Amino acid sequence: MNAQAAVVVYGATGHTGRFMVAELRRRGFTTIVSGRNAAQLEALAASSQPGLVVRPAAVDDPAALDRALAGAAAVINCAGPFAVTGGPVVEAALRAGIPYVDVAAELEANVAMFADYAEAAAKAGTAVVPAMAFYGGLGDLLVTAAMGERTAADAVHVAYGLSSWRPTAGTRAAGQVSHDRRGGRRVRFAEGELQYHDEKTVVEQDWEFPEPLGTRRVFAEFTMADVVTVPSHVQVPSVTTYMAVEAARDLAGADTPAPEAMDELGRSDQTFVVDVLVVSDGVERRATASGQDIYAVTAPLAVEAVERLLDGRTRAGATGVVSAGTAFEAADFLRALSPYVTVQLPH
Repeated sequence: MNAQAAVVVYGATGHTGRFMVAELRRRGFTTIVSGRNAAQLEALAASSQPGLVVRPAAVDDPAALDRALAGAAAVINCAGPFAVTGGPVVEAALRAGIPYVDVAAELEANVAMFADYAEAAAKAGTAVVPAMAFYGGLGDLLVTAAMGERTAADAVHVAYGLSSWRPTAGTRAAGQVSHDRRGGRRVRFAEGELQYHDEKTVVEQDWEFPEPLGTRRVFAEFTMADVVTVPSHVQVPSVTTYMAVEAARDLAGADTPAPEAMDELGRSDQTFVVDVLVVSDGVERRATASGQDIYAVTAPLAVEAVERLLDGRTRAGATGVVSAGTAFEAADFLRALSPYVTVQLPH
């Protein structure tokens, strides 16, 4: 099916978009590259192997978006800020009747996707999967795998052990949009809801990551997209995410450089461990994933999702706006990410 299926990558010339194009091509998909800058798209096609289809489209031009998606089987949106691109691209996908996947880490964009498009996506009978990326998607799959058949938990903890974090320009822009949209307030998921607050104190603590990473200092309530994806299908009063202190300081640093390719796949030397702890009825269950380069690993996550949506390897009810844990058999999906991701799951 891959050789016959065409997938649109919107935002194909960005840092993550280029990884996405390469992964689609590796799996044999016909790949359509789209975005607002026609010259950059043509340059990408010229520098890649032959066969990329170029279809420029601005997000404020619905007719151009419709032309970009014409005849495609699915679309992956890699163009942030998703507060700007998410609505127009998902609306085009729904008009075309094809699955939409994005890699948004912006909390407000993810909340809006679930709130604003659930009814339309369900009516269209297609899947809309936001945050199908390192933040939001990977954690949600790990939580789902750790829970097994359970549908409720007392608490969920997701700790990010990043060796470093060299943010892309897109990450910085999206982060600023989120910051501005919530008026500089911080956010947590507690008492069964998202809570915006003005507390300035940042809690620093130790987190016991699996060896060889071991004990690391982390910032608690360093809130990521998991606080949207996990509660979308798990009954849980609190979801807390944590970030390695070194990585958080890298992100905050105005002079921290962008990622630099260090291997033949274009990945940086950044490594990560995502450690999930689910507490249910006093029992702790753990699931862990490790790998290299949070931007690069987003590509196999999103492309695996598209492949499964197109060949029917989905869970019951995988239409409408759904998270990764709702749409897919989590343990099987995670194991399929090898060799990019190594997982340790409960037996």
